[in-house]
Amino acid sequence: MKHRVRTAAAAAAISVSSLVGSVEQAQAYQVDCAILLCLAGGWPASAPCAHARAVFIRRITPWPIEPPLQIWRCPMGVSFSAPAPLSPMERLYDIAFRTEPKISVLQDPPFVVPVQAVEQADIDISGDAFDFVRSIRVYHVQFSQRENRDGDCNRYDSTRLGSYGVQGDYRWTRSSVADVPPASQLPEPVHCRSISYRSVFVDWRDHEGNYGFEEVRY
Repeated sequence: MKHRVRTAAAAAAISVSSLVGSVEQAQAYQVDCAILLCLAGGWPASAPCAHARAVFIRRITPWPIEPPLQIWRCPMGVSFSAPAPLSPMERLYDIAFRTEPKISVLQDPPFVVPVQAVEQADIDISGDAFDFVRSIRVYHVQFSQRENRDGDCNRYDSTRLGSYGVQGDYRWTRSSVADVPPASQLPEPVHCRSISYRSVFVDWRDHEGNYGFEEVRY
């Protein structure tokens, strides 16, 4: 079963790159289903995936800082009439990229977003075929340091980590600049040199384990 799901994910991701359609068609899909599918496939080149990635990054651009993937808004458990049962990824592809969706398109969330999101996927995603969801990490970096007149090093670090649980639920926890991945442009805080750095850094791995990241300074 694990192998079939991974194969379906790869096939669906490859298919995304061949999608061509009007702007109206590109807007018709469920954006979080598209984010899920495109992320799994390593963001293949296509208009739907370009839009999905733009939404993914916009959500971490202050303010507010939202969960970049809101999997609870992708109705993977919805049933469709089909000649044969569909795998989770095949069903996801059907939801995300149908020309005429039979389910309503969800609008963008309001400006005020809860810090924690107790919502989760509407199907079981605990298997390792969906490890790429749990690989997403969002670091809200707020760090500064300087040496005072007495030669003491004053540091301020309120870095937080946003991460996903087993079923795609999102939570914030305390972290520190020591945990921020090296791909970030955060200056190395050595010798108490003067630093003031604020950013939102997100990284992930696709379903094949390939690494990706983005960082937004503010």
